[in-house]
Amino acid sequence: MSRWSPDARERLEAAALDLFEEQGFAATTVPQIAERAGLTTRTFFRHFADKREVIYADDQFPRMVRRIFAEADAEAEPLEVVVDGIRRFADQELEGRRAKVLRRTAIIRSDPGLLERSLRKRADLAGAIRTGLLERGVPSTTASLLAQTSASLVELALADWVDQEGDRPFGDIVAEHLEALRAALGLERRPSE
Repeated sequence: MSRWSPDARERLEAAALDLFEEQGFAATTVPQIAERAGLTTRTFFRHFADKREVIYADDQFPRMVRRIFAEADAEAEPLEVVVDGIRRFADQELEGRRAKVLRRTAIIRSDPGLLERSLRKRADLAGAIRTGLLERGVPSTTASLLAQTSASLVELALADWVDQEGDRPFGDIVAEHLEALRAALGLERRPSE
């Protein structure tokens, strides 16, 4: 087995995803992943804390949220800031990666432990949004409501994007969900959006 390889992380990720699909997440061990990749278990742990991190290592939502709020116009409405940030993230990070996201989503949906981890990631996202809103001076209750709503919007739009039969852009799906939310709440769309 190779001691060092410049593409070790990618090889480990590919091997892990193949094994997760073939035999299930729970049945797959780190030594199996390393062996399939032609690397050592020690190399695996240089790149990933555990096998769950193969699925969640590139979760960029909390970093994205911090960046969104740092770059946002100080006068922008809070929901505008969040929705604009979601759209930018989709354009930069999701478009063109649907097959990869679909593969990971199928693995997550097949394992109760991964589903639970996804709930924690959703809570982390809501927490990051809430913190960003609070730092902008949004009252606590409003920040909490917007954060939970925004995290739900992302979660539902992502599920629809993955499950769709066509290839509608993620940003368009977010916009549709936002319109449905506004309609449910009896709110009108703002001209700037």
